[in-house]
Amino acid sequence: MIVLTTTTLAPAVTTTPVGRTFTVRPADLKGRPHIGAATVHHAAPGIQSLPGDVNIGWLCAITFVLAAIACAVVTPLVRRMAFRVGVFDEPDGERRVHTEPTPRLGGIAIFLGFMLALFTTLNFALTHSYVIHHYLDTPDLAHLIGLLFGGTLMMGVGLWDDIMAMRPRRKFLAQFVVSLVTIVMYGFTIDQIKVPHFGLVDFGWFAVPFSIFWYMGMVNAINFLDGLDGLVAGVTLISSITMLIVSVWKGQYLVAITMAALAGSAAGFLPFNYNPARIFMGDGGSLFIGFVLASAAVEGRAKGAIAISLVLPFLIILAFPILDTANVIVKRLRAGTPLFAADRSHTHHRLLDLGLSQRAAVNVIYAVCGALCAIVLVLARPGGPHLF
Repeated sequence: MIVLTTTTLAPAVTTTPVGRTFTVRPADLKGRPHIGAATVHHAAPGIQSLPGDVNIGWLCAITFVLAAIACAVVTPLVRRMAFRVGVFDEPDGERRVHTEPTPRLGGIAIFLGFMLALFTTLNFALTHSYVIHHYLDTPDLAHLIGLLFGGTLMMGVGLWDDIMAMRPRRKFLAQFVVSLVTIVMYGFTIDQIKVPHFGLVDFGWFAVPFSIFWYMGMVNAINFLDGLDGLVAGVTLISSITMLIVSVWKGQYLVAITMAALAGSAAGFLPFNYNPARIFMGDGGSLFIGFVLASAAVEGRAKGAIAISLVLPFLIILAFPILDTANVIVKRLRAGTPLFAADRSHTHHRLLDLGLSQRAAVNVIYAVCGALCAIVLVLARPGGPHLF
């Protein structure tokens, strides 16, 4: 369908038999026909409006449920496949705290649940004009494609490491390449950031280096956190639901839908991953989750300061894994040990050393993450202090 529109005082609308609608400006006051530029709008065939409003809450809820069901259904199959091909973690009695061989390809289930939910939502958006007009637009869909492409690459890096055991430097380099591709090809850059009491801070030429640092930091923070049964899956669930709420409040519907898919995948995987875990997400899962979280904070940047303000809530919500990773890196630098060498210097290991069980340690970290999320909800709520 082609819609032709010009500026008019009293437009006349004509619909042709083949479905083209023209809105034409009539002759001017002296009887002369108007000659001017016309705007042509192309509507994709097959797009139709829904009989009524589609509430963003329902759209997110459906996305969440689809991801959760898909992940819960696929996880046992992935577990069986991991045993069949021999990809599992053996207990070592030191850093690894599990006592039985456990498959580590759970990231595949998380990835598939997330992708199924988002592709379903994307298809729904492309076939119903109401969703496009009110919740998503063309830049949003382009960012969604970039998220899916980059997420697939990062998942591939982690999966390769789970199966082939990459060297730390090579894995770091692969993460760097995926981050750079996502930033350069799809524009996932942090150009500005909104700082309370200071307004917008423009990074200028430093935007790309800072964005790479953001991706690498977030991906490795989540990867380093994955040390106890159910820890990353639970933190992801709590954090994603919080960011879903904040995103809806700020009108960032693409971020909200993305967080709904991620939260659903985490919810579907958690029952299999909570102590005693029947399957681990592996590097494939943790790197993928870190990449999605990093991307969600900046994927709506085209809408200006509202989108930019999502970076700070993400930093607060994920403060625990970020600070824990920073603390571990500082300790390893001081000790002169490799940055990616495995040890027991993480907070969750120290909780175990204090005598807490795995479940107790994980629940303590859940509580800390929940408290940080509650702070963000209070600060970001409509009618609140508007710090973000």
